[in-house]
Amino acid sequence: MKIEKSTLIARPLPEVFAYLKQTKNQDYFSVWNMTDPSMTKKYKGNDGTIGFVYSWDSTNKNVGAGEQEITSIEEGKKIGYEIRFFRPMKNIGKVTFLCYSNDSGETEVTWIFDSPSKFPFSLFAPIFKRMLGKDLEKGLGNLKGILEKS
Repeated sequence: MKIEKSTLIARPLPEVFAYLKQTKNQDYFSVWNMTDPSMTKKYKGNDGTIGFVYSWDSTNKNVGAGEQEITSIEEGKKIGYEIRFFRPMKNIGKVTFLCYSNDSGETEVTWIFDSPSKFPFSLFAPIFKRMLGKDLEKGLGNLKGILEKS
């Protein structure tokens, strides 16, 4: 199951990339991070560097528990994560942020979520894709709002 959503942000690429590279900033734009403000969060390593791990644990069934690790960084272009879900269901996926600058000095950000969808959950993939797609779009809208205000 692969979902890609993009937005155009009226800010220069270095500024957008620097903000995205700090995983803790997802608390301010990611729909999932914002769903349960009282969830337990832990951090391991240096944020913005390969190997940094952000973990969460929530009693809210829509949030659950898991961790996200920065696995790759191509400065000014791409940030890759492995995301490991422990609860409500176990799964491992990949998350990627891609950034491109256009001639007007704006930055296009693409948020990609890629995860295996095993039977019987594969039967519901179209529904999950719609739901997750809306969450990615909302998160990108939040990101755009934050960065264009600064």
